Amino acid sequence: MSISSANLTYHMSDSAKSMMNKICVVTGATSGIGQETVKVLALKGAFVIIVGRNVKKCIATVNSIKLHTGSTLVDYVCADLSDLKQVYNLVRVLKQNYHHIDVLVNNAGAYFKTRHQSMDGYEMTLALNYLSPFLLTSLLIEMLQESIQGRIINVSSNAHFKGTIHLDDLQSKHEFEGFNSYAQAKLALLLFTYELARRLKNTNITVNALHPGLVATNFGKNNGWFRFYLRRLIKRHEISVPEGSRTCIYLATSPDVADITGGYFIQNKQVMSSDDSYDQQLAKQLWEASEILTNI
Repeated sequence: MSISSANLTYHMSDSAKSMMNKICVVTGATSGIGQETVKVLALKGAFVIIVGRNVKKCIATVNSIKLHTGSTLVDYVCADLSDLKQVYNLVRVLKQNYHHIDVLVNNAGAYFKTRHQSMDGYEMTLALNYLSPFLLTSLLIEMLQESIQGRIINVSSNAHFKGTIHLDDLQSKHEFEGFNSYAQAKLALLLFTYELARRLKNTNITVNALHPGLVATNFGKNNGWFRFYLRRLIKRHEISVPEGSRTCIYLATSPDVADITGGYFIQNKQVMSSDDSYDQQLAKQLWEASEILTNI
Protein backbone atom coordinates (compact mmCIF):
# COMPACT_ATOMS: atom_id res chain seq x y z
CA MET A 1 0.00 0.00 0.00
CA SER A 2 1.42 3.41 -0.91
CA ILE A 3 0.46 6.78 0.44
CA SER A 4 -0.59 7.99 -3.00
CA SER A 5 -3.24 5.29 -3.26
CA ALA A 6 -4.41 5.31 0.34
CA ASN A 7 -7.58 6.95 1.55
CA LEU A 8 -6.39 9.97 3.52
CA THR A 9 -9.75 10.82 5.07
CA TYR A 10 -10.66 8.92 8.21
CA HIS A 11 -11.73 9.53 11.75
CA MET A 12 -8.88 10.41 14.11
CA SER A 13 -9.07 11.07 17.82
CA ASP A 14 -6.11 13.46 17.48
CA SER A 15 -7.68 16.44 15.72
CA ALA A 16 -4.33 18.14 15.18
CA LYS A 17 -3.38 15.78 12.33
CA SER A 18 0.11 17.24 12.61
CA MET A 19 1.74 14.35 10.71
CA MET A 20 -0.72 14.26 7.82
CA ASN A 21 0.94 13.00 4.60
CA LYS A 22 4.17 12.12 6.45
CA ILE A 23 5.66 8.67 5.85
CA CYS A 24 7.28 7.12 8.91
CA VAL A 25 9.27 3.89 9.30
CA VAL A 26 9.56 2.43 12.80
CA THR A 27 11.69 -0.64 13.53
CA GLY A 28 11.03 -2.95 16.46
CA ALA A 29 7.43 -1.85 16.19
CA THR A 30 5.44 -4.94 17.19
CA SER A 31 5.67 -4.28 20.93
CA GLY A 32 6.73 -1.80 23.59
CA ILE A 33 7.69 1.77 22.78
CA GLY A 34 7.95 0.98 19.07
CA GLN A 35 4.31 -0.06 18.92
CA GLU A 36 3.23 2.90 21.04
CA THR A 37 5.15 5.25 18.76
CA VAL A 38 3.37 3.80 15.73
CA LYS A 39 -0.01 4.24 17.41
CA VAL A 40 0.54 7.91 18.19
CA LEU A 41 1.99 8.65 14.76
CA ALA A 42 -1.07 7.02 13.19
CA LEU A 43 -3.36 9.12 15.40
CA LYS A 44 -1.54 12.22 14.18
CA GLY A 45 -2.28 11.29 10.57
CA ALA A 46 1.02 9.74 9.49
CA PHE A 47 1.33 6.84 7.09
CA VAL A 48 3.32 4.39 9.23
CA ILE A 49 5.34 1.38 8.13
CA ILE A 50 6.17 -0.99 10.95
CA VAL A 51 9.19 -3.27 10.75
CA GLY A 52 9.31 -6.51 12.74
CA ARG A 53 10.85 -9.95 12.36
CA ASN A 54 7.73 -12.03 13.02
CA VAL A 55 5.11 -11.83 10.27
CA LYS A 56 2.23 -12.89 12.55
CA LYS A 57 3.13 -10.18 15.06
CA CYS A 58 3.45 -7.63 12.26
CA ILE A 59 -0.02 -8.43 10.96
CA ALA A 60 -1.51 -8.44 14.47
CA THR A 61 0.10 -5.08 15.23
CA VAL A 62 -1.17 -3.51 12.00
CA ASN A 63 -4.69 -4.73 12.72
CA SER A 64 -4.54 -3.54 16.33
CA ILE A 65 -3.29 -0.08 15.36
CA LYS A 66 -5.98 0.26 12.71
CA LEU A 67 -8.66 -0.78 15.20
CA HIS A 68 -7.54 1.56 17.97
CA THR A 69 -6.76 4.61 15.83
CA GLY A 70 -9.29 4.38 13.01
CA SER A 71 -6.42 4.85 10.57
CA THR A 72 -6.05 2.77 7.43
CA LEU A 73 -2.58 4.18 6.82
CA VAL A 74 -0.57 1.44 8.50
CA ASP A 75 1.51 -1.16 6.70
CA TYR A 76 4.39 -3.48 7.52
CA VAL A 77 7.55 -5.02 6.12
CA CYS A 78 8.82 -8.17 7.79
CA ALA A 79 12.59 -8.26 8.34
CA ASP A 80 15.00 -9.71 10.88
CA LEU A 81 17.32 -6.74 11.21
CA SER A 82 20.11 -8.79 12.77
CA ASP A 83 20.53 -10.31 9.29
CA LEU A 84 22.13 -7.63 7.13
CA LYS A 85 20.87 -9.26 3.93
CA GLN A 86 17.34 -8.69 5.21
CA VAL A 87 18.20 -5.04 5.89
CA TYR A 88 19.16 -4.68 2.23
CA ASN A 89 15.91 -6.39 1.24
CA LEU A 90 13.89 -4.10 3.51
CA VAL A 91 15.40 -1.07 1.79
CA ARG A 92 14.64 -2.56 -1.63
CA VAL A 93 10.96 -3.01 -0.67
CA LEU A 94 10.71 0.53 0.71
CA LYS A 95 12.26 2.03 -2.42
CA GLN A 96 9.93 0.03 -4.63
CA ASN A 97 6.80 1.20 -2.81
CA TYR A 98 7.52 4.70 -1.54
CA HIS A 99 8.98 7.83 -3.06
CA HIS A 100 10.37 9.22 0.16
CA ILE A 101 10.53 8.82 3.94
CA ASP A 102 9.95 11.65 6.39
CA VAL A 103 10.82 9.91 9.66
CA LEU A 104 13.00 6.89 10.41
CA VAL A 105 12.89 5.57 13.97
CA ASN A 106 15.64 3.05 14.71
CA ASN A 107 14.08 1.42 17.75
CA ALA A 108 14.82 -2.30 17.31
CA GLY A 109 17.26 -3.72 19.83
CA ALA A 110 17.87 -6.46 22.36
CA TYR A 111 20.10 -7.50 25.23
CA PHE A 112 21.86 -10.87 25.12
CA LYS A 113 23.25 -12.43 28.28
CA THR A 114 25.36 -14.94 26.37
CA ARG A 115 27.28 -14.54 23.13
CA HIS A 116 25.37 -15.38 19.94
CA GLN A 117 26.28 -14.93 16.31
CA SER A 118 24.05 -13.39 13.69
CA MET A 119 23.42 -14.87 10.24
CA ASP A 120 26.41 -12.87 9.04
CA GLY A 121 28.64 -14.33 11.74
CA TYR A 122 28.70 -11.12 13.80
CA GLU A 123 28.17 -10.87 17.54
CA MET A 124 24.41 -10.46 17.91
CA THR A 125 24.38 -7.48 20.28
CA LEU A 126 26.52 -5.44 17.92
CA ALA A 127 24.65 -6.66 14.84
CA LEU A 128 21.16 -5.79 16.03
CA ASN A 129 21.75 -2.73 18.20
CA TYR A 130 24.34 -0.99 16.04
CA LEU A 131 25.28 -2.45 12.64
CA SER A 132 21.63 -2.80 11.64
CA PRO A 133 20.67 0.88 12.22
CA PHE A 134 24.00 2.00 10.75
CA LEU A 135 23.30 0.11 7.53
CA LEU A 136 19.56 0.82 7.34
CA THR A 137 20.02 4.54 7.88
CA SER A 138 22.88 4.78 5.41
CA LEU A 139 20.82 3.06 2.72
CA LEU A 140 17.76 5.26 3.32
CA ILE A 141 19.51 8.65 3.24
CA GLU A 142 18.42 9.29 -0.36
CA MET A 143 14.76 8.66 0.54
CA LEU A 144 15.02 10.96 3.54
CA GLN A 145 16.55 13.66 1.33
CA GLU A 146 13.38 13.55 -0.78
CA SER A 147 11.39 14.69 2.27
CA ILE A 148 10.80 18.37 2.98
CA GLN A 149 12.43 17.70 6.34
CA GLY A 150 13.71 14.22 7.12
CA ARG A 151 14.18 13.08 10.70
CA ILE A 152 16.31 10.18 11.93
CA ILE A 153 15.73 9.08 15.52
CA ASN A 154 18.00 6.54 17.19
CA VAL A 155 16.85 4.89 20.41
CA SER A 156 19.98 4.63 22.52
CA SER A 157 20.31 4.15 26.28
CA ASN A 158 22.04 5.65 29.28
CA ALA A 159 23.86 2.31 29.38
CA HIS A 160 26.21 3.98 26.90
CA PHE A 161 27.86 5.79 29.85
CA LYS A 162 29.38 2.43 30.81
CA GLY A 163 30.38 1.62 27.25
CA THR A 164 33.85 1.40 25.72
CA ILE A 165 34.51 1.05 22.01
CA HIS A 166 36.97 -1.79 21.38
CA LEU A 167 37.98 -1.12 17.79
CA ASP A 168 40.29 -4.15 17.88
CA ASP A 169 37.49 -6.42 19.15
CA LEU A 170 34.10 -4.89 18.34
CA GLN A 171 32.52 -8.34 18.30
CA SER A 172 33.76 -9.32 21.76
CA LYS A 173 35.51 -12.42 20.47
CA HIS A 174 38.19 -12.38 23.16
CA GLU A 175 35.97 -11.50 26.10
CA PHE A 176 32.17 -11.31 26.21
CA GLU A 177 29.98 -9.90 28.95
CA GLY A 178 26.38 -9.14 28.11
CA PHE A 179 26.05 -5.69 29.63
CA ASN A 180 29.46 -4.51 28.39
CA SER A 181 28.60 -5.51 24.83
CA TYR A 182 25.21 -3.81 25.09
CA ALA A 183 26.78 -0.64 26.49
CA GLN A 184 29.37 -0.64 23.70
CA ALA A 185 26.64 -0.97 21.05
CA LYS A 186 24.62 1.90 22.51
CA LEU A 187 27.74 4.09 22.68
CA ALA A 188 28.47 3.16 19.07
CA LEU A 189 24.94 4.23 18.12
CA LEU A 190 25.54 7.64 19.71
CA LEU A 191 28.89 8.08 17.99
CA PHE A 192 27.13 7.26 14.72
CA THR A 193 24.32 9.72 15.50
CA TYR A 194 26.71 12.60 16.05
CA GLU A 195 28.98 11.75 13.11
CA LEU A 196 26.00 11.43 10.77
CA ALA A 197 24.64 14.77 12.00
CA ARG A 198 28.00 16.37 11.14
CA ARG A 199 27.99 14.77 7.69
CA LEU A 200 24.42 15.90 7.02
CA LYS A 201 24.96 19.44 8.26
CA ASN A 202 23.20 22.02 6.06
CA THR A 203 20.90 19.38 4.57
CA ASN A 204 17.18 18.83 5.14
CA ILE A 205 17.84 15.87 7.49
CA THR A 206 18.19 15.96 11.26
CA VAL A 207 19.63 13.13 13.36
CA ASN A 208 18.99 12.78 17.08
CA ALA A 209 19.14 10.09 19.76
CA LEU A 210 17.31 9.44 22.99
CA HIS A 211 17.23 7.46 26.20
CA PRO A 212 13.64 6.24 26.73
CA GLY A 213 14.09 5.40 30.40
CA LEU A 214 13.59 2.03 32.03
CA VAL A 215 10.35 1.04 30.36
CA ALA A 216 8.07 -1.76 31.57
CA THR A 217 8.22 -3.84 28.37
CA ASN A 218 9.27 -7.35 27.29
CA PHE A 219 12.82 -6.11 26.69
CA GLY A 220 15.27 -8.76 27.87
CA LYS A 221 12.72 -11.56 28.12
CA ASN A 222 15.01 -13.70 25.96
CA ASN A 223 17.36 -13.91 28.94
CA GLY A 224 15.16 -15.85 31.35
CA TRP A 225 16.29 -15.59 34.97
CA PHE A 226 18.43 -12.52 34.24
CA ARG A 227 15.45 -10.45 33.20
CA PHE A 228 13.47 -11.65 36.21
CA TYR A 229 16.29 -10.70 38.57
CA LEU A 230 16.81 -7.31 36.89
CA ARG A 231 13.12 -6.45 37.02
CA ARG A 232 12.94 -7.42 40.70
CA LEU A 233 15.96 -5.22 41.38
CA ILE A 234 14.77 -2.07 39.61
CA LYS A 235 11.01 -2.51 39.28
CA ARG A 236 10.23 0.58 41.33
CA HIS A 237 12.06 2.73 38.77
CA GLU A 238 10.14 1.47 35.73
CA ILE A 239 7.98 3.81 33.69
CA SER A 240 5.00 2.95 31.50
CA VAL A 241 5.24 2.30 27.78
CA PRO A 242 3.46 5.59 26.87
CA GLU A 243 5.91 7.48 29.11
CA GLY A 244 8.83 5.64 27.53
CA SER A 245 7.70 6.48 24.00
CA ARG A 246 7.12 10.16 24.78
CA THR A 247 10.57 11.42 23.77
CA CYS A 248 10.64 9.32 20.62
CA ILE A 249 7.30 10.78 19.53
CA TYR A 250 8.48 14.28 20.45
CA LEU A 251 11.56 13.96 18.23
CA ALA A 252 9.47 12.55 15.39
CA THR A 253 6.74 15.17 15.44
CA SER A 254 7.51 18.34 17.35
CA PRO A 255 8.24 21.58 15.46
CA ASP A 256 10.38 22.56 18.47
CA VAL A 257 13.17 20.23 17.29
CA ALA A 258 12.84 20.81 13.56
CA ASP A 259 16.22 22.56 13.44
CA ILE A 260 18.02 20.55 16.12
CA THR A 261 20.45 17.85 15.03
CA GLY A 262 23.15 15.85 16.77
CA GLY A 263 21.34 15.92 20.11
CA TYR A 264 20.71 13.44 22.91
CA PHE A 265 17.33 13.67 24.62
CA ILE A 266 15.73 12.43 27.83
CA GLN A 267 12.13 13.30 28.70
CA ASN A 268 11.87 15.75 25.79
CA LYS A 269 14.94 17.69 26.92
CA GLN A 270 18.35 17.81 25.28
CA VAL A 271 21.08 16.66 27.65
CA MET A 272 24.76 15.78 27.53
CA SER A 273 25.84 12.24 26.80
CA SER A 274 29.15 10.65 27.81
CA ASP A 275 32.50 12.30 27.04
CA ASP A 276 33.46 9.37 24.79
CA SER A 277 30.36 9.87 22.65
CA TYR A 278 31.74 13.24 21.46
CA ASP A 279 35.12 11.84 20.38
CA GLN A 280 35.15 12.75 16.67
CA GLN A 281 38.27 10.77 15.86
CA LEU A 282 36.78 7.66 17.44
CA ALA A 283 33.54 8.26 15.53
CA LYS A 284 35.38 8.37 12.21
CA GLN A 285 37.33 5.21 13.01
CA LEU A 286 34.15 3.43 14.05
CA TRP A 287 32.41 4.59 10.87
CA GLU A 288 35.19 3.14 8.72
CA ALA A 289 35.06 -0.16 10.61
CA SER A 290 31.27 -0.24 10.27
CA GLU A 291 31.43 0.29 6.50
CA ILE A 292 33.71 -2.72 6.23
CA LEU A 293 31.48 -4.91 8.42
CA THR A 294 28.29 -3.96 6.56
CA ASN A 295 29.93 -4.02 3.11
CA ILE A 296 28.39 -0.69 2.25
